[in-house]
Amino acid sequence: MATLTTDPKILLLAFLGGVIPSLLWLWFWLKEDEIHPEPKLFLTLVFIMGMIAVVIVFPIQKFIQTHVSGENWQLILWAGAEEVLKYLAVIIILYKTHNANEPIDWPIYLITAALGFATLENTLYLIKPLSISGTTVSLLTGQLRFLGSTLLHTIASGTIGIFIGISFFMREFKKVWFLLFGFLAAIALHSAFNFFIIKNEGNDFLKVFAFLWVVTIIVMLLFEKVRRMSETIEKS
Repeated sequence: MATLTTDPKILLLAFLGGVIPSLLWLWFWLKEDEIHPEPKLFLTLVFIMGMIAVVIVFPIQKFIQTHVSGENWQLILWAGAEEVLKYLAVIIILYKTHNANEPIDWPIYLITAALGFATLENTLYLIKPLSISGTTVSLLTGQLRFLGSTLLHTIASGTIGIFIGISFFMREFKKVWFLLFGFLAAIALHSAFNFFIIKNEGNDFLKVFAFLWVVTIIVMLLFEKVRRMSETIEKS
């Protein structure tokens, strides 16, 4: 976790650096769901729950680091913990509601939780370089790793939501398998990102970032498929 500071200017700049990319991405994805948009209250609550998930995941990851041997296994379990908590952030808010009543609702809510998670994670990440180097240098520190993190969380959780959306009309047994596959895909992507960033100390960041954009395009295409499924419901 980044070194804490009480300087309000640094805290504000760090928060803005964390929240602005997330809000821009959230605006983009919500524009794709204009036919039947989700209630702003529930989206806000899911976003906040995504932020809370960051606080919960730190002790879990510390426990994994202490009790699990092998860096690769640690990275996989860290990624798994984050993906599960972002999913739970959505489930807790939507429990016993009827808000997720279309295929597209699931990727929307999961992406919202992911962006809430990325907001606080990136805010904490930016505090230390802002404290040491100032605004300009801090944005370059880590080769804009926080932008890659925002994109990563978006497509990882979005992948889970897309598989839930695709299986929306299937039987429960198939839904479980699609959910499991979505988790495996998200964790694999998340683990690969962490592995290459840590292994090469960020030296291959541009290559990893380019790979994330390729995956993002694929996710967008799948998202469009889920959106068309929801439009079919509206027309029927």
